[in-house]
Formats: sequence, C-alpha cells, structure tokens
Amino acid sequence: MHRKNIPSISPAIGAPAVPREIAPIEVDRRHERTKRSSLFAQSLVNLVILGDFLVIVTALCLAWWIRFETPLANIGIPLSPDHNFLSYTGHIIIGAVFMMMALFNFRAYDRGQILSLGKEIQALFHATLVWTVAFLCLSLVLKIEPSISRIYSLTATLCILLLLLPWRWLVTMSIIPSFEGALQRRVLLIGWTKETQQIALAAASGTFPEMEVTGLLNTVQSDTPPSDVRVLGTYQALPRILERNDIEAVIVADKGLEPDELAEIAHICEKEMVDFELIPGCFPCLVSGLSMKHVHGVPVLGVTRLPLHSLLNIFLKRVFDIFGAIIGLILAFPIISIFAILIKKESPGSVFYKQRRVGLNGQHFDMWKLRSMRPDAEVAGKTGWTVADDPRCLKVGRLMRAWNIDEIPQFWNVLKGEMSLVGPRPERPQLIRRFKEEVDHYNARHNVKPGMTGWAQVNGLRGDTDLSERVRFDLYYIENWNLLFDLIVMIRTLFTRKGAC
Repeated sequence: MHRKNIPSISPAIGAPAVPREIAPIEVDRRHERTKRSSLFAQSLVNLVILGDFLVIVTALCLAWWIRFETPLANIGIPLSPDHNFLSYTGHIIIGAVFMMMALFNFRAYDRGQILSLGKEIQALFHATLVWTVAFLCLSLVLKIEPSISRIYSLTATLCILLLLLPWRWLVTMSIIPSFEGALQRRVLLIGWTKETQQIALAAASGTFPEMEVTGLLNTVQSDTPPSDVRVLGTYQALPRILERNDIEAVIVADKGLEPDELAEIAHICEKEMVDFELIPGCFPCLVSGLSMKHVHGVPVLGVTRLPLHSLLNIFLKRVFDIFGAIIGLILAFPIISIFAILIKKESPGSVFYKQRRVGLNGQHFDMWKLRSMRPDAEVAGKTGWTVADDPRCLKVGRLMRAWNIDEIPQFWNVLKGEMSLVGPRPERPQLIRRFKEEVDHYNARHNVKPGMTGWAQVNGLRGDTDLSERVRFDLYYIENWNLLFDLIVMIRTLFTRKGAC
C-alpha cells in the first residue's frame, strides 16, 4: 500500500503566523466537512461488515454441502431423512450472527484493522477460534433439532477462513487504497518527543496506517524536530489550527506543559469537537495496561490491565504450556538420549546442568539445560554470557547451542510452572542486580513468567546483544500477548539459529 514518506502539512495550514478572526460560517463548514468525511468512512466500514456477513453465510452454506452432499456424509452421524438444507438454515443464521459478534469483539471493524492486513488476519483467526468453540458448545448445551454436527462445525471453520481471508485481502489490497484517506484518522501532534516521533514515523511508514499526522505544534520544552516535519508554530496557535482544518484528534506529549495548560488544550478540543489524547510521560513503559480506578471518588491511574493480568488468559496460557511441555518432552526424549551419550563421551560429569534464574515477580528457580560446557566452566565464579569461539564450550555443545538443543530440558521447568513456552528469557540474579540499575524498565520483564524462547530471541536479540533493545522487544510481547503470538514465536524458534559458542 502506497504511503507518504513523512508527515507533512499543506502550505495553507502553516502559512499565516498571525491569528485572524474566523467567521462562524467557516467553522460551520469545517464541522460539516468533518461530519461528511466521518459518515463516508462509516459507510465504507458498513460495506465491509455487509460483505463479511454475506461471505460467512456463503461459507456456512458451503460447509453444509461438503458435510452432507459429499463422501464426508458417510462419516459420523448422517443427517436424518426428515431434515434437509432448509432445516439447517436456522443453524446457519445463528452461526453467522455468532461469527459477526466474534469479529466485533475482536475489533475487526476498527479503521486500523481494515487498513492493516496483518491486524485483520490476527483478528479473523482469533474470532474464528472463539466462534468454533462457541458453536460446538451451543450444539452440546442446547438440544436443538437437527443437532449441530461437530464435523459440520469444523468444516464451517475451515470454509469461513478460506473464504473470509481472500475477501479481506481483496478489500485491503484492492478496494480500500482508493479510499484510504477517508478511513485515516487525521491527528495533530503537540510537543516533539521520542514518543511523538515514534507516532509520526509509524504513520508515515505505513506501520500504523489508520493515522495521518497533519502537523506539529511545539511546546516550550519540546525537542527539535527534523527538518522534514512541518512545524505550524507553538501550541498557542491551536484554536486557529483547529478552526481552519479537518483534524479529528490532538495528541499531546505532556513534556513541559503545566496541568492548567493541558486542561486548556482539552477544553479547546472539546469546543471544536476534536478528540483530546495525552501521552503520559510519567508512564514510560507498559502503557497499554493503564486503567483508571476510583478510590473514594478520587481517580487513580495505574498499570493493572495487561493481557496476562486476566485470569482467563493466565488459564489459557497455562493449559497451552502444559500440553506443549508434555508433547515437547515426549518428542524430545530420543534427542535428549542421543546428546546425553555424546556429552558423556566427550566430557565426564553430569549430562544436565542447572542454573539459578529469576522468574515471575522476582522469584528464583533452577533452570535446567543439557550441559554444553566443561564442568569447570565457572570455577572462578565469574558470571557472564558465552562469547564467540568460547574455549569452555564442548564440541557437541557448539551444535546444541546453535540449534537450541541445550534448552530442551526446560520443558520440565514449563511443566512445573516455573517457566512458560514463550516469554522473556530469564537471567541470573547476579546479572539482574546490575541490569536493573543500568537498563531502563529491565525488571518490568518479570510481570510474566520467563520463557524457553521469546520475541526478542527470534528477532536475533540473545546473549551478548543490546540489552535496551531486548527489553523493548520483551515489553512489546508483554503488552501484546495472545496465544497466536505465542504460536508464531514458537514456529519462528524452530527456524532460528542461536549461534554457536
């Protein structure tokens, strides 16, 4: 999808430095233009909703034909002679409504989802998974006639994905680009900081296509923006800018602004029917978990709603870990046996090696590995990472470390609940005492269980690499966790070499 190279402003926006009085008729016209644009964007979203519904109904009808009009009809319980396609139409309608509810629940019709194919696919897979479980449960709980075939439910799941994914691809890649501007949310930034720079770059590069940055207003303590970002003036010009342009939201970085100044900006946005949004500088990490609660009428903002703070998500991840650990241990037993023999042949001593690590909420545990180094590798008591061509490494250890084979025994740690299949990699207590002082937000990683593999690791950040960058990837995982994310990381781990020591 074609994107603009950098957020920019038309000359008309940034031209006059001296405010002028705006006639009420001009303000009304701006509001009317904004309203028409919003209605047009909603019309496009409604067309996508209608298209999804028709595709889902088609998929459910196709699933009925495959289940009952092909050789698949000979498997399982056949359809009663008293029942036919018409008797199944109720199930099809219920199924379509349930699927639409699941799509709405996973925000598949937000502007950002429609403009981003990756987000669309993620939402579709999540919604389809939930729909399958709900539809199967419906067939068990409600004794409706004819009973819903479980084979039909699974066939319908495949049909929905096979039809809905190409349809959404067609919408995103072929239809939406023609109306992309109508779906984008036009925002004005106030204050140039590291955070607003990330927003501007994400919007300009297309990684956050639902937003179009229309300009920047500086504050007293703003950093100096690059020359290719058009500065409209200081934030005092906000009333004039909003009156003359179709801006839907103002995003403020609170650097250098006093509370009464922020309140005034919010008041101006309210008068002009523009959304006011604030980047809270006092929360530099885990901002997606921010939520408001009230203590005797006093609003209190805190980090309380990360994905893995939910009991349901904790349960789902634990079930996923248990099944994965059991399957992993069964499949890995022959591999462990072979490498145990090779380790014994090359070096005397124990085949397994345990190391003290820090896990969830700072709790210590023993992490198990296949030994890849000589038994006296840490006799001097020095704690650190392995380096390239480390002389302490066994010959077989180089192979094990290159393909993550030495990590296999950690399936046992996962089964015990000390680790997860996916999460930030655990470190030793001695190293953490130093890292937490040197690296911003390092201990925020301990909000979740450590993992056998992680998002940072599959992106090449492991061992002696940039700690700040590793922490950034780990925090992204914590804030954006879902089961599909875990599955993606695990698949990528299979094809990611760690590098020999």
